[in-house]
Amino acid sequence: MDAMTTATAPLPALAPAPAPAPVWARRAAHAVALCAVPSGLWRIAMAAGVHVGYSDQVLRDVYDIPGWGIAYVVGLSVLAELAALFPLLLVSDRWRPLRPGVLAPLAWTASGVLILVALWQLVVALTAESQTYLSSGTAQTVWGLAFAPLFAVPALMTAVTWSYAKRHRAGDARSEAAGRQPV
Repeated sequence: MDAMTTATAPLPALAPAPAPAPVWARRAAHAVALCAVPSGLWRIAMAAGVHVGYSDQVLRDVYDIPGWGIAYVVGLSVLAELAALFPLLLVSDRWRPLRPGVLAPLAWTASGVLILVALWQLVVALTAESQTYLSSGTAQTVWGLAFAPLFAVPALMTAVTWSYAKRHRAGDARSEAAGRQPV
């Protein structure tokens, strides 16, 4: 009599894994994380007391530096960098904290929000009030160079999200064709 044990039992069929992320999507995801670095360093320099183009009075009155403004500015830099790491989840083959059915809509929402934020920041950057705080010349140029990479983030995030959604739709189609439910 052949007894089937767990050692000899057939393994249940698993749904095929989605295709790995293309190289361009991996590079774009890493570029998003790198785009947040210059503005974060600029903010941290501001919190540390480095002259970044604001007068001492503006730092005190508008940004509350020194004071609670330091925690706000450093916290904003850390939060921005953590958020910029999100696209790496979309290209990771090893770590998947959320199912594709949850992660894909979240990524599309993040892409849409980033587009709106970028448009809003353009409006803010071009208003007279925001330009009056910074001293003219070199400080405005450095500020512009530090924050300019952030305008690439919405396009990069949308491209990475599109790649993720496309790969996982293809994985779902292969699963259904094989007669299994998508994972």
